[in-house]
Amino acid sequence: MLQKIGFVPGFNKQVTSTGAENRWTDGENVRFRYGTPEKIGGWSQLGASKLTGVARAQHHMVSNASINYSIIGTNRILYAYTGGIFYDIHPLVNPAGTTLTSAFSTTNGSSTVTITFPGTHSFVAGDIILFSDFSTITNSNYSAADFNGKKYMVTSVPASTTITITMTSVETGSGATTSGGIKYYQYYHVGPAEQLGAFGWGIALWGGNLLGALTFTLDGALGDNTSGNNGSATQIKLNSVTGLPSTGTNFIQIGSEEISYTGINGNELTGITRAVRGTTRAAHNTGVTVTNTSSFTGWGSPAANTDSVTDPGLWSLDNLGGTAIALIHNGECFEWDSNATNATDTRATIITGAPTASRDMLVSTPDRHLVFFGTETTIGDKTTQDDMFIRFSSQENINDYVPTAENSAGSQRLADGSRIMGAKLGRNALYIWTDSSMFTMRFVGTPFTFAFEQVGTNCGLLGMNAAVEVNGTAYWMSDNGFFRYTGQLQSMQCLVEDFVFEDLNTTSNQLVYAGINNLFGEITWFYPTSTSNVNNRCVVYNYLDSTGENPIWTTNASSLFTRTTWEDSSVFGLPHATQYNAGDDASFDVVGNTEGSTIYFEHETGFDQIIASATVAIPASITSGDYDITQDQREGISFRGDGEFIMRISRIIPDFISQSEDVIIKLDLRDYPNDAATTQTYTSTTSTNFIDTRARARQIALTISNTAVSSNWKLGTFRLDVHSGGRR
Repeated sequence: MLQKIGFVPGFNKQVTSTGAENRWTDGENVRFRYGTPEKIGGWSQLGASKLTGVARAQHHMVSNASINYSIIGTNRILYAYTGGIFYDIHPLVNPAGTTLTSAFSTTNGSSTVTITFPGTHSFVAGDIILFSDFSTITNSNYSAADFNGKKYMVTSVPASTTITITMTSVETGSGATTSGGIKYYQYYHVGPAEQLGAFGWGIALWGGNLLGALTFTLDGALGDNTSGNNGSATQIKLNSVTGLPSTGTNFIQIGSEEISYTGINGNELTGITRAVRGTTRAAHNTGVTVTNTSSFTGWGSPAANTDSVTDPGLWSLDNLGGTAIALIHNGECFEWDSNATNATDTRATIITGAPTASRDMLVSTPDRHLVFFGTETTIGDKTTQDDMFIRFSSQENINDYVPTAENSAGSQRLADGSRIMGAKLGRNALYIWTDSSMFTMRFVGTPFTFAFEQVGTNCGLLGMNAAVEVNGTAYWMSDNGFFRYTGQLQSMQCLVEDFVFEDLNTTSNQLVYAGINNLFGEITWFYPTSTSNVNNRCVVYNYLDSTGENPIWTTNASSLFTRTTWEDSSVFGLPHATQYNAGDDASFDVVGNTEGSTIYFEHETGFDQIIASATVAIPASITSGDYDITQDQREGISFRGDGEFIMRISRIIPDFISQSEDVIIKLDLRDYPNDAATTQTYTSTTSTNFIDTRARARQIALTISNTAVSSNWKLGTFRLDVHSGGRR
């Protein structure tokens, strides 16, 4: 007899495939719309350039002249995007520039240039430096064209008065010796591309002993990456290896970085692994000291979990009218005027009078206060930063934070939690989360300006960007589940909860990014799995079609759909998102970039991925739980039983609401849950009426998929021609 196959929308990963009868259990690049699964929309690259580093925030705004802007903050540079072009608007520590004399040192055959400063500088490896006004450099083939108007990433910091940069070509002259002059501009430091953790009591070698430690020198530079000398994958060369252990896993230390090795070949250490024992990877120049730490004896045993975490380079972005507001996480706050003449040729500048160290920031509307979270108790003194302290400006004045009888500036310290994690603008209040609780902050006017109320406990925010607000309701990801606030705190039922939280890298919690796609009523959380330090998976909640009895959740582990930021369609009409590639340093604007690059996408455009002129198919699939036959009719007597009877399927009658290309239909056949599945695969074209089969099993799982370019499908109601095949 023909039987319709109907499945409840959403994935259920809380049970086995057998227990998920009439449910979908898995899929890739699919969504549910009106209860029916379909392939998600495609995406296309915006702009021809790749951005430096990893994007950690984006915000859309409109100038008074109705020009749409996207403000994008990477861990190195703040950009403004408009009209298909990215503009560098990053603030400068020294806006007027600083002139250096006798600045350059080079070596024949090397691409490294050492820059010498007259006193102590504040650069760290990975910072950006911009050059102009090149004069001369003696005994070098480098010229003004190599420096003027060029941005370089600082490769290393050998001393408090020197930095190195890496040129695109090697020195062919005899080598400059501290000669030449130039003007430089220092970019404000943002932070690392990854969230870094360290292990043990005191981190690294504190309190330990180096028993009979041997020292050597490095023969060939190491980059801030996983490779060995000069990009070699598994070797590090020293001037000598005499006395170093050659069997088993052993260790050396360069600077503060620990490196393990498993063998020795000549003067090369082989089988290396960078940044072990909880240390942080860094760049090292040839000739630096290398210490044998294989015989290191520590004070006690290092802990197995992370004791210290350095947040990645994050931004908080918002706007007050036509003025963009940009806060560096735990740093300064800047403004950029989109209404200025030739706005894209100007840079963001520091907000005078504002706090100089804050965890988060947003603009409270419609009352128009600039609010800082986890900020300074004494403005301008970073040492007074209090992770639970809130400070807000006077109304309509982002430069005034000192409370007086004539203004509305003020402050408040929250009581429950150890640090403020993030904040979002709600319909009638600001929502604030600590690491353990939730608060509201409501504008009430004079004399108090804002009223604060704790509305939840044991519901802290996982990361700064792990929350969204939709139509007055806040949704967020905590470290122990998903929550929403509608005026009352609610723990959300999630049928993929264990799948998400049992494979979540909690050490990289600040990478989690939540985004809204109002076109389809979706909230997506992009997150890193336990073995990843970049976002490589997402979980999606459909807030439009979900009900209390059936919340609709999906997951997606597609390598094509990894995003570090997401912004909804309110300004540009379609959602925008960013994708990071740690292995691609080909950014358009920074020489010597080692931080990877970011591509900017527009979503819901066709059904493929388009980068430049290359079109890549987006594969989509969905898999059901196991389906079985529940009764057998014999001589008018009905015998019931879940999976008791063998099924014989002789026909599949496909049904698609829409189908543009061939679709693959797969049956996974089992007699018992622990059996290895026997697979039967068929192709359904746009003209297929039915498919003859010879499938026989107690339980059958159905998979629908496609892999072709321009392929799209939306599932209808499938039917199977099913017969009982007895109990054996």
